[in-house]
Amino acid sequence: MNAPGKAWLSAADAATLLRVSRATLYAYVSRGFLRSQPMPGATRERGYSRDDVERLRRRTEERRSPDKAAARALQWGMPILESSITFIDGKHLYYRGQDATMLARSRSVEEVASLVWTGRFDTPLSNAPPASARPATAGRRARSGGLPFAGRAQSALAAAAAGDPLAFDVRPAGAVSCGWRILRLLTAIAAGSGAGDATVDRALARAWGVEARGADVVRSALILCADHELNVSSFTARCVASSGSNPYSVVIAGLAALEGPKHGGAGARVESIFAAMRRSRRLRDAVAARLARGEPIDGFGHPLYPDGDPRAMMLLGLLRERYAKSAELRFVLDVAAAASATLRERPNVDFALAAAARVLRLPPGAPLMMFAIGRTIGWIGHAIEQYATGQLIRPRAKYVGVVPAGT
Repeated sequence: MNAPGKAWLSAADAATLLRVSRATLYAYVSRGFLRSQPMPGATRERGYSRDDVERLRRRTEERRSPDKAAARALQWGMPILESSITFIDGKHLYYRGQDATMLARSRSVEEVASLVWTGRFDTPLSNAPPASARPATAGRRARSGGLPFAGRAQSALAAAAAGDPLAFDVRPAGAVSCGWRILRLLTAIAAGSGAGDATVDRALARAWGVEARGADVVRSALILCADHELNVSSFTARCVASSGSNPYSVVIAGLAALEGPKHGGAGARVESIFAAMRRSRRLRDAVAARLARGEPIDGFGHPLYPDGDPRAMMLLGLLRERYAKSAELRFVLDVAAAASATLRERPNVDFALAAAARVLRLPPGAPLMMFAIGRTIGWIGHAIEQYATGQLIRPRAKYVGVVPAGT
């Protein structure tokens, strides 16, 4: 059989996985259900898309067992909602048909927010917020009490919503304007002060003491985190929007999901791995020792990218370009090599965000802050889509408890 990570399968392997004859396999290709291409080399063998094979196989299983299909739908299963924002093909990430890694190299955060929210790069996002909801004002209210970023942001968002008379204008233009106010507010909270006239990335870079080449890394990180289809925080945000709640509540809910250690909070776990391994001379041995103790190695592998997370590859590549002589960069790349050799998995975006924070010497918690501010763009985009449907997201649960008497 072909290796599990290969994107293209032989005819024999594809037919075996689908439990069909080769004639049926070829019929799937002719009907457009299955992509096929010539394999490299002198042979006349053709390869068959693993993604398409897996999709067809799941559809067959789902027809045979609808209950199992419903259970899998919420765990990397078949799509359950329609969206025009993000497309993932196993190798690339696209926002409204635009390659996210190219956008991260060539576009501003504001342009990408405009693209995600409206489908255009040039939608004006500079509408002044109501005075009581200005970022600097709400940001000052939320900087006390020693709360972590997510807690400070949620407090500030709740305060800003209470003072924003336009919060419940969820028509497209109103939601876009509110989304921009929210993005500026979160930037002010992360920066510790109002952003002024600076762009989102420049405001963060200035507050964090990052030079121009580092500001470009921050900008790219924010854009690469902007959306990722129906991840847990975006699905949560979309459910909240479906109830008619305002965009502030949508982002508050998204933050609650994002900070969990299985989602955006994974960056903090990667930071702790860096701290623990910084003095290790034999990193492979250190990785093996962690695994032997039952400690996870976060920041590697992603179910949607069998050949590697393109967001991580782009960010780590940018760090190589801008910080080639950095001792911290050499260290994080050595950690990546040691862990990849042991786990047989490549770094994902959580690893890349933590690596960028270490190389740029950003404040503690910066990986989550960059993730949250970037992902807010996607949360608002999903909210805008959901508002337009007018539908409440309300799936059913399959009851497996005690059956009441008399039923």
